Amino acid sequence: MDPMRFISVAAALLLAAAAATAAPTLRVCAADDDLPYSTATGAGFEDRLAAQLGAALGMAVERVPFADPRYIVRDGIDKDMCDVMLGVDSGDLRLQTTSPYYRSSYVFLTRAKDAPDVRDWNSEVLKTAKLGVIPGTPAETMLRQIGRYSDSFSYLMSLGGNRAMRNRFVRYDVEKLVRDLAEGRIDVAVAWAPAVARYVKASKEPLRSVVVPEARRSDGERVIFSYDTSIGVKKGNTLLLSQIETAMARLQPVFDQVLGSEGITALTPQTTAPMAAAAGVVRQ
Repeated sequence: MDPMRFISVAAALLLAAAAATAAPTLRVCAADDDLPYSTATGAGFEDRLAAQLGAALGMAVERVPFADPRYIVRDGIDKDMCDVMLGVDSGDLRLQTTSPYYRSSYVFLTRAKDAPDVRDWNSEVLKTAKLGVIPGTPAETMLRQIGRYSDSFSYLMSLGGNRAMRNRFVRYDVEKLVRDLAEGRIDVAVAWAPAVARYVKASKEPLRSVVVPEARRSDGERVIFSYDTSIGVKKGNTLLLSQIETAMARLQPVFDQVLGSEGITALTPQTTAPMAAAAGVVRQ
C-alpha cells in the first residue's frame, strides 16, 4: 500500500474511534442575552443548571442560541436544532416536560423602610401607589381589574424601551424595574420572583418581597401567580425525558443550591406529575 494512503486510512480510523468514544452532546436552547436566565457567556442561573444537568447525564453541553422565544419550540426543538429547554412551564402542551424542579410565584416588591401593607390586589395602598409591572403578565391583568392600568401605562412601556408589542418580541427590563423601585420612581413593583431575585439581592436599598396570591377577574376567572417549572424536550423523545428524570432525582439538591445562591426562594412544587400550563403567560 502507498505509505501516504496508509497514513490517511490510519488517521481516518483514529478520528472515527475518537468520535465513537467522545461524550454525547446535550444541545440546550438558550438565549444569548436574557439575564438572569442565560447569556452567551454562561452568566445566567439556567446556564448553571444546564451545566449540572449535562454533567449528570455524562454529556457535553452545547448552547443553541435564540433571540425570539416565541418560536424556539417550533424552530428549535421541533426541528431538532436543540434537545432541551430549561425553565418551561410544567405541562407546556408543546413539549414533553419533566417533573417540576422548582415552583415560584410573582411577588409584590416594596422598599422595606416604607413598610406598606401590601398583601393582595385589594390592598388599600395599591389605589394610590406608583405601580410597575411587566406587560403581558398576570400582573397586567390585575392592574386593569383595579383600574390602575391607564395611569401606569407610560411606565410599563418604558420597561420595553417604548416599543410596541405588536408583531414583535419585546424584552422587558426587569433590572430597571427593581432599580426604579429602590430609587423611588415607583412604590410597588410586581414581577416573577426568579426574574428579579438577583437584582433584589444586590439592591443597596433593602426591599421587601411578598408572594402574590391567586386572584379573580371581575368575570370570576382565576388569575394564577404561582407556577411549577420543568425541563422540556421534544414530544416523542421519551428516552431523553426518562434519562433526565432519572438524573433529576440525584440533581435536585444541586439545583436547589444554584437557585438559592441566585436568591430564589423556591416554593414546594404542587405536583410531581406534569400539570397543564397557562397559555400565553410571559415570564419576565
